[in-house]
Formats: sequence, C-alpha cells, structure tokens
Amino acid sequence: MKFSNCRLLFATLLFLIVFVALLLNTLAADIHWGYSGDGGPENWGELSPDYALCADGAAQSPIDIRDASALDLVAIDFRYGESANNIFNNGHTIQVNIDEGSAIVYNGITYELLQFHFHSPSEHTIDGMPAPLEIHFVHQDPNSGNLAVVGVLLVEGENYSDAYAVVFDHLPAQVGEPEAAGEPIALAALLPEARTFYTYQGSLTTPPCSEIVRWLLLDQPVALSAQQIAAFTAIYDGNARPVQPLGERDLLLDTK
Repeated sequence: MKFSNCRLLFATLLFLIVFVALLLNTLAADIHWGYSGDGGPENWGELSPDYALCADGAAQSPIDIRDASALDLVAIDFRYGESANNIFNNGHTIQVNIDEGSAIVYNGITYELLQFHFHSPSEHTIDGMPAPLEIHFVHQDPNSGNLAVVGVLLVEGENYSDAYAVVFDHLPAQVGEPEAAGEPIALAALLPEARTFYTYQGSLTTPPCSEIVRWLLLDQPVALSAQQIAAFTAIYDGNARPVQPLGERDLLLDTK
C-alpha cells in the first residue's frame, strides 16, 4: 500500500472515531428527563441504559422515614466555612456551587462539600408527610468518589430567615451558568442547631440514580418564611422524585 493511501485511510478512521464520539455525546445530551410526562420519574429507567438503576436498583432514594432503629451513632463533624453564592438554575433545580475548603467528616472519612440544591416538596417524607422544601448538601470522598448527602427539611415559620436570604434573594428564574451573587454564604448557618440525623445507604435522586450515597437526613427542620418558600416554588414546584422502597436496608436514627 502506498504511503499516500495509508495517510488517507488513517485520516478516514480518525474522522469516523471523532464523528461517532460527537454523535454519542449529542445523543446523551438529547436525553430529556424531568418530573412529569414521558420524561418523568416512572420512565427514567427507560430513557437510557445508563439510567437502568432508576428502575431496577435495590437501594434507591428518597425514602419515607419511619420505624428507624435508634442508636448512638458517630456524630457528623461539620467543617463548614464561607463560600461565594455561586448560584444558578440548572434546568431541574436551583443549585449553588461551593468554593473549596468546606467538608464533613463521617465515620473517619472526609467528604468535601461540592454544592447544595433544593427540591419542592421535600423528597424524603416523615411518616408519609413531606415538607415544603428540602435542601441537599452534596459531599464527595475524593478517594472513592462516593457521596455523602446531608438533607435538611425546610418548613414554614413566622420569620424571614436571614441565613437563607443570601440565596433566596437571588433565585434565578432562567436557566444559566453559575454566577456569584450578593454576599458570601455562611454555610453552617444554613443548618439547624441540633444535628442528630437519620442515615441509610441509598442513591442519587436524579438520573442515573447511582447507588453511591450515604444519606444523612438531619431530624430537626429549618424554618423559612412563607415569602421565601413562595419565591422558590414560583420557579420550581414539583421537582421531587417519589419515595422508593426501603427494602432490606437499615434505617438508623442518631440518639445523641
């Protein structure tokens, strides 16, 4: 085979590889999931082979919290600082990406805080009852890639929450990229004073529903004003996956 023909064959193969890669990326980007209709939670497992766990998984989240076994568990060591309010609407929720430096330590593992986001109504329920909102603080173990998600139920109270004002005063209605807005966030102030918790092994509550999450749901809620709750639900109201069967998993309650 002549050298020119080899070059032509190589160029053709390289073009085909790039074309297939771009095609696969385009197809993946075209997968639309949401919370209603054909792309709703009951159909997530059929949208892509990568989403199979959404239908077939045995350790899915969220769950209904009831009949937990009370134990003296290792406390969550919150090592939260401040972060710019890197807030954006990602098309499914309002999310805030967190600057480096905040983390939790749980059972001897350090999980770095990556972001937090919101669901309305709450994804976890207590004895079948949802809260108006739920916030998820998403942490990752950089060594294993596993996640620890701290959940906090947000309920309606009489007073405007100053701690949450830096976020709720800047909720973006349109889908966009992260952009720092307002004052920095004092992350620990977003948590309740009492930090006892429920815990179980579960999954992401959005596709691909990967079963890599240690859930830590604080059992004391945080109160927001009706105005603050309404500000979020005016943008997203119904971005919560229905509860999933607990099955044979342990559900534990910290008794400290």
